[in-house]
Amino acid sequence: MDLLPNSAPLATKLRNTLIQYHSIADSEWRVAKKTKDATVWRKPSEEFCGYLYKAQGVVEDVTNRIVDHIRPGPYRLDWDSLMTTMDIMETFEENCCVMRYTTAGQLWNIIAPREFVDFSYTTSYEDGLLTCGISLDYGEVRPNFVRGFNHPCGWFCVPLKDYPSHSLLTGYIQTELRGMLPQSAVDTAMSSTLANFYSDLKKALKT
Repeated sequence: MDLLPNSAPLATKLRNTLIQYHSIADSEWRVAKKTKDATVWRKPSEEFCGYLYKAQGVVEDVTNRIVDHIRPGPYRLDWDSLMTTMDIMETFEENCCVMRYTTAGQLWNIIAPREFVDFSYTTSYEDGLLTCGISLDYGEVRPNFVRGFNHPCGWFCVPLKDYPSHSLLTGYIQTELRGMLPQSAVDTAMSSTLANFYSDLKKALKT
């Protein structure tokens, strides 16, 4: 079991990595899925042999409330159908924590339940917020779960200039599910999961 990293340099590095993803040219992305709520693109990841996904959609709510529903905290479990448990293992200063969470099986359980331990950091970005995370090799793996790994990922949420009660939510996700899985099943699941994330989030914000 690894020791916990120093939170401040990790948070800075994570933020810089996400801002770098946010500046990748449109021409590098390929559309993976499009729904009324969101568009999902992908490109080969530079971190592992899967894809970096980008998801984007307009959400009708203010930035702070949206991010409160996404980052680790009481809201997330209520509405995110993929997340089955979540525990905050360690809390640092300045919106940093380490959380352990589990996800439900997907694609008729071709993808079995997974467990993740993520360092999470929320900070200001332009007129809005960025909440981002990366997995850590920390804590014992629970029985009946495969330990997955999130390479740098995060959500930028900024108010629309002309409609401040609406926000543009852009996510960057690159999850290594690990275990013996056909890559095509993983790719199908990721695109659908990200599109569903937007529709589920919108429903939750209306309640």
